[in-house]
Amino acid sequence: MGDTTIRARAAQPRENPTAERLVFFTDAVVAIAMTLLILPLMESVSEAKAEDLTTAEYLNEHGGQLFSLALSFVLIAVFWRQHHGLFDRVERETGALVWLNIAWMFTIVWLPVATALTGSLHTDTLQQVLYIGTMLANAVIMVLMNVVVIRTPRLLKAGQERPIGGLSAAIALSLLFGVALLVAILWQDDKYYPMFLLFLTGPLARVIRSQLARRVPA
Repeated sequence: MGDTTIRARAAQPRENPTAERLVFFTDAVVAIAMTLLILPLMESVSEAKAEDLTTAEYLNEHGGQLFSLALSFVLIAVFWRQHHGLFDRVERETGALVWLNIAWMFTIVWLPVATALTGSLHTDTLQQVLYIGTMLANAVIMVLMNVVVIRTPRLLKAGQERPIGGLSAAIALSLLFGVALLVAILWQDDKYYPMFLLFLTGPLARVIRSQLARRVPA
């Protein structure tokens, strides 16, 4: 009787672990990364004091750093919002989802370094590849995480639909970051004007969502 019970339990499929700890860990990593963005500016303030610069002189001299800080801060917030939107639906995790999430966190952790390069050094093609490429990688990984959840509906909380909207937004960001990176490489300009393409994320995501809604079941 005991052997029969053990075999019956072993034959039952094991439930995937809950995603709660993964979400908490990711939120902590994002918060730390957003905080690290400010460190180069803290150092530059100390340098400005040693050079006896006025506030206006400091702002003029470090305008690039301030802009890159603001841009990266906003983009990390956008990335976190996408992640939150996905995992707000997810109850359980798989190995694939965990490793994709770890790769996603790496792009977030690396972004303060790429931001520091952008604001501190002369802009060149490699710098643009590292900065925009990091964001492209983040968006692509988010696409893959959404695909994993869509293809594994048992990971969703009860009553939750597949994240078609999240997938659409991630695809739109991936395409726009890809175009921005290509334009930056071909244009070889020392500015980050191609990043203004991100204002097209909303309209492009709506077009992509309308196409996906026809192919992916609710």
